[in-house]
Amino acid sequence: MIFPQRHQLLSQSQRRSVNCFVRSLIAHPRLSSDNYELSFCDCLHSCVPIVRVWGEVVLAKMVQTVPQEIERRTLSRLSALGARESAMIGAGASRVRWFLVFWLFVLSAVSYLDRVNISIAGGTIAEAYHLSDVQLGKVFSAMLVGYALFQTIGGGLADRFGPRRVLAGGVAWWGIFTALTAMVPANIAGAIYVFVAVRFLLGAGEAVIYPSANQFIARWIPTTERGIANGWIFAGVGAGAGLTPLLITQIMIHYGWRSSFWVCSMIGFAAGAVWFLKARDTPAEHPGVSASELATIRSGLTQAASKNDPKALVPWSRVLQSKEVWAVTLSYFCYGYVAWIFFSWFYRYLAKVRGLDLKASAFYTMLPFLAMLVCCLLGGAINDKLTKLLGPRAGRCGVAAFALVGAGIFIAFGSQVQSARLASVVLAGGAGALYLSQSSFWSVTADIAGGSSGSVSGFMNMGNQIGAALTASLTPWIAVRFGWTTSFLVAAGLCIVGAASWLVVDPSRSLTVPAGARASSEC
Repeated sequence: MIFPQRHQLLSQSQRRSVNCFVRSLIAHPRLSSDNYELSFCDCLHSCVPIVRVWGEVVLAKMVQTVPQEIERRTLSRLSALGARESAMIGAGASRVRWFLVFWLFVLSAVSYLDRVNISIAGGTIAEAYHLSDVQLGKVFSAMLVGYALFQTIGGGLADRFGPRRVLAGGVAWWGIFTALTAMVPANIAGAIYVFVAVRFLLGAGEAVIYPSANQFIARWIPTTERGIANGWIFAGVGAGAGLTPLLITQIMIHYGWRSSFWVCSMIGFAAGAVWFLKARDTPAEHPGVSASELATIRSGLTQAASKNDPKALVPWSRVLQSKEVWAVTLSYFCYGYVAWIFFSWFYRYLAKVRGLDLKASAFYTMLPFLAMLVCCLLGGAINDKLTKLLGPRAGRCGVAAFALVGAGIFIAFGSQVQSARLASVVLAGGAGALYLSQSSFWSVTADIAGGSSGSVSGFMNMGNQIGAALTASLTPWIAVRFGWTTSFLVAAGLCIVGAASWLVVDPSRSLTVPAGARASSEC
């Protein structure tokens, strides 16, 4: 106490008034918030009106002349001050999580730039190193094999060390191996083995991106916003895959194929550096996150994640016993098989089977990727809206099942349309419908896995990549023996299998809560 003598002169009721004033200062939102952007002067300035108002009360009580009207007016002014302060705090709410979601969109586009670039430059590379189509196919497959094998490992790293460092390290890793692709000497013996090794290691580095992004989603994004957040992240797939042909072709024409890989590498390093500087593993660690945004994030996380340590890991024994994990993995296997028909074979199908010239084939090949971009965002928005209105079973599972059935219908009909251009449009509709379900896969794994969302989503995505690798060899094999229509009908059938898998998924069954505890809480 600064003035103990004066404090002793006050009556007991007057002391209660002073103590009430001190408690109001301590409880004032500008002083008790976690908003690191507020300076001490800001806090002091915001408290001046409170000091003035309470000073009137204390002074009046000291002279024993506090009429009821003064007390009523004082309380009214305090209420108005609190409302004004709350409005000021709300108006200054940050949106850091959405900037980071946008940057994950950028990194997603860059990852597809670095994995699709070799398919554009493949013809030139094959001529320079005297590679056959079969050998070039092995180079393409090497990336997918590395990508698939390291999904679970990459997710485990993100769970243990956080998405900021793991993803930044992954971007640097694949930037290095993108540059090494351009550094393979022209006259080296066994060039095929060098390319296979480089692309395998590039795929291993890229394996961290989506499991790390899903770990970010689990820590940063409220449950009701995860659909649109994942929609933005995976819209980068369409953006990267759609823009790659134009960018790589222009660079190759003017500067050669090696320069295109140097440019891709530099873009990756720049994007990774921004992520490392701007991102943090949790919202509480980020200096730019306001108190109101932090409260919004914490209040919107899953119940299990809010009660337990968000970094706590789920035992693999529990993960492998979950029917939800196996169901979404099977569905994502079907999804990957269908999606990679468009990434691997659609251009060749239009040019060789449908008879479109190179310019027309290039144009119509872009349609599926544009549809993917738009439908990723649309599917995420629908996902969140239905989750808010009807719950996660309808918002997550219902949207995914409906989208996969729709994709199967589009693909089945598109493969039998006589007009090449109309067939391209209908099949692109199938790709778009497929990507309406994209956010559901990653939102559900973030919902149920909590601190292990990176590992669980990595396990799920490994199933996706196995389906993608199977497409590369099985689709042309079916086409040679039974025709391309049959190849697309097989894909349509897998869409139905993938949709049926969602019928057994319950997004409310959290892996972070043991089965026994779940059963007791439900009783």
